[in-house]
Amino acid sequence: MRDPRNTNEKNSANAVDPELHPAPIEIPLEWDTPMYRLAVDQLDQTAEQMNLDPNIWERLRAPQRSHVVSFPFRRDDYHTVETVFAYRVQHMLTMGPTKGGLRYDEDVNLGEVTALSMWMTWKCAIMNLPFGGAKGGVRIDPHTLSSDELQRLTRRYTSEIIEVIGPDRDIPAPDLGTDERVMAWMMDTYSQQKGYAVPGVVTGKPIEIGGSYGRREATGRGVISCVTEACRDQGRSLAGSSVVVQGFGAVGSVAARLAAELGAKVIGVSSLGGGTYNPNGLDIDAVESWFKQQSGDDLRDYPDGDAVSNQELLELPCDILIPAAIQNQITEKNAAALRCKMMVEGANGPTTLEADAILNDRNILVVPDILANAGGVTVSYFEWVQGVQQFFWSEEEVNRKLIDLMQSAYRAVDQLAKEKQVTLRTAALMRGIGRVKQAKHVRGVFP
Repeated sequence: MRDPRNTNEKNSANAVDPELHPAPIEIPLEWDTPMYRLAVDQLDQTAEQMNLDPNIWERLRAPQRSHVVSFPFRRDDYHTVETVFAYRVQHMLTMGPTKGGLRYDEDVNLGEVTALSMWMTWKCAIMNLPFGGAKGGVRIDPHTLSSDELQRLTRRYTSEIIEVIGPDRDIPAPDLGTDERVMAWMMDTYSQQKGYAVPGVVTGKPIEIGGSYGRREATGRGVISCVTEACRDQGRSLAGSSVVVQGFGAVGSVAARLAAELGAKVIGVSSLGGGTYNPNGLDIDAVESWFKQQSGDDLRDYPDGDAVSNQELLELPCDILIPAAIQNQITEKNAAALRCKMMVEGANGPTTLEADAILNDRNILVVPDILANAGGVTVSYFEWVQGVQQFFWSEEEVNRKLIDLMQSAYRAVDQLAKEKQVTLRTAALMRGIGRVKQAKHVRGVFP
């Protein structure tokens, strides 16, 4: 089988006919970032084990559409006008309209957004959702923006990508640095241009304009659903287990609270500036209440715990580690120092390939991000369906459906992992890539 990664293959004595098998796609310079290389390397490793059709393999390595825009952004002083760069990437349209979050961060780049869109394709396929993967980003620090600036930025970005989004095209949702309010502004801007209300253009909206109950907690709830299944599979109980959570935002704080409600002992949590550790267990409600009163993004001064850095937090002895912050947190430099028995990824791309191999050699179970944090897009799908039907479900119904789907997906991935004798990450990728492969075979190639 021809390996799309082998750029020298055409020069070998046994090279295939270049007219029948075109030269492999090389990563364009503008996409060549560590995060994108990680996503492609994961795809390549899995495709090789699957003996994937090289034509499909090659196609999946590149996004179908990449939109790069720049626009003027006026600060509140009305004298400062900045040029802001932003992106919307649609990895694969084969499965249906594309779906994916929108992040505001000063380090956003095209490679990062492309990687996230690729992972979103696998998530949707793993969960059997009728979407392809997409992702958007605006390169700006949202913490420096006033509410008025945030609104102007959001509305201008929406107007720049308005022709490529829509309820049947591409449906944004909140991600890092964005929230329900940002989604409301996006929905309103899109609707103003169309001349009528289009609530289905985004998900993660406020309830008052067509949002779904349970969406805000969905990603964290999905993480804990996977924790519960992984504990059951390993013959341990979540109740009484020690848990460490890196990241105390929309995902991490919910995961910590739900774990505590199920009887786990949450001994460490952290935010951007650092964390707090109490081997006897933290009162998560008290931590949340204290954190909301702080002006910064730092948990080190929490009075009922010991201050730790984010790096120290990852290396605390615990039963379950949940990295729920940002990418590239567990690398070959610190993987050997982790003292957890199980790691469930709440963030996107927190673990490098080299670290993955180290953790596997150490028999530390890793539940991958493309499975563990798929709860957000799953409830976004519920919101989209409810909007189409104009029939809305109770929070209990949403949560029950989410948990059922997450647990079912975990069991399917776990069964595949045991059958193929591979890691959960490889099995999850096999499940996602395999479903996309089947869809591409059925649809064929146009023209």
